[in-house]
Amino acid sequence: MVYAPAVTPAEILLVEDDEAYAYITRQAFGQAKLIANLHHVNNGKKCLDFLRQKPPYTAAPVPDVVLLDLDMPVMDGRQVLAEIVKDEALKHLAVVVLTTQDEHAEILRMYQLRCSSYICKPTEFDKYVDMIKKFADYWLSVVMLPPKADGKERMASGSFFQSAKVLHRSH
Repeated sequence: MVYAPAVTPAEILLVEDDEAYAYITRQAFGQAKLIANLHHVNNGKKCLDFLRQKPPYTAAPVPDVVLLDLDMPVMDGRQVLAEIVKDEALKHLAVVVLTTQDEHAEILRMYQLRCSSYICKPTEFDKYVDMIKKFADYWLSVVMLPPKADGKERMASGSFFQSAKVLHRSH
């Protein structure tokens, strides 16, 4: 009997204030058949608390990728990204801007703030699912992410795509 190695689920932090987009993102992750723990916070302050493991997020995992919306209450995505790149403990994180904005000046500004990637949200669900599959194929299968505290490199060689459930966690 041959045993396949266990796949460690990807840890994804979705920072999105719009509950409708948070819902369709969870659905799209499920449709893409990803092995992932999708964590969700609804504003920038909660994002930084999650990343810094401040209460109530003291047991929060270090995400492999942060999916960051821009326009949010309390602290917007631009402020969050500026804080992440200033923080020695966080600046290594992959931050993918996921927004409805497609203005050239905004895209340039986010790359100047050192976002890892910029994605404009499709408005149709099928296209959104396709975008999530492409996001996952690139960020979870092709890219080598920094090692976790356990020293394991984070490259899945496609193994995050399996017929398994997406674990959803809203915070």
